[in-house]
Amino acid sequence: MKIYDCTTFYSEHMMMDVRFNVLNEFVHKFIVVESLYSHSGKKKKLNFDIKNYLKFKDKIIYLIIDKEPKDLIINSPNIKQNEKRINSLKRIDLSYNHMISGISGATEDDLIILSDNDEIPNLNSELFKKTKKNIIIFKQLFFYYKFNLLYDRVPWFGSKACKKKYLKSFSWLKQIKNKKYPFWRFDTYFKSLKNINLQIIDNGGWHFTNVNTPKEVFEKMKNFGHHDEFDASGLTVDDIKKKIINKKVFYNHLARQEANNKWNSEYELKKIDDNMLPKYLSDNRENFKEWFQ
Repeated sequence: MKIYDCTTFYSEHMMMDVRFNVLNEFVHKFIVVESLYSHSGKKKKLNFDIKNYLKFKDKIIYLIIDKEPKDLIINSPNIKQNEKRINSLKRIDLSYNHMISGISGATEDDLIILSDNDEIPNLNSELFKKTKKNIIIFKQLFFYYKFNLLYDRVPWFGSKACKKKYLKSFSWLKQIKNKKYPFWRFDTYFKSLKNINLQIIDNGGWHFTNVNTPKEVFEKMKNFGHHDEFDASGLTVDDIKKKIINKKVFYNHLARQEANNKWNSEYELKKIDDNMLPKYLSDNRENFKEWFQ
């Protein structure tokens, strides 16, 4: 069984370098998809350059999306916030499903892993190595701003995987519920996002979100899937800078979707020991010292 690691790229050069180095010994091919459009629909230049990753060039399959989804809601000065969100979701689905051409060389029994760029699965987990389940979900430690600042309030179910023969689509894999349902749940036979043949890997890796400068975080939030909500929050680069200095997250992940104050969290991050991190990061701490607290 070979492993295909599939992810999207926007401009996360350092995170991609970390990803390649952490996963290289386990992965047969890295599928990297980049679009000429952000999730908000803003035209952008292509930022991925395989010359920056020559060590891994024979493993990388780089795919480009040069068109918008065909069924977008027409953008206009009067477009509603929920319509902006629908457009973003369509762009995200397009970026996931575009990966299918990257795994054309995979066999039916090869493992396909789907992650966002900042979600790194722990492929050295004994449970992962032993599981025979059809679908695998990696429960990951959640870090903010720095590689060693843990957000311990929320478990992150990030990377998801299955063998190629079970893959219905990449957007289907991304949306699978992070819960194993009992065999007697009759509805699981009719709802493809609920599964009984599923393994959750508890020591499943790492989610490093917003490991960027305040300006980079701001630009990312202006162009990611929830850009409409972020615009409404009124947060500025200075607001984000203060949050980073004070080690506090700026988004309440436990708030109800309709809550008005979810962009004003005051929860403080926890500094953790390096032994909780990928060995590549702890071994190369000096090279990433700017990104350690």
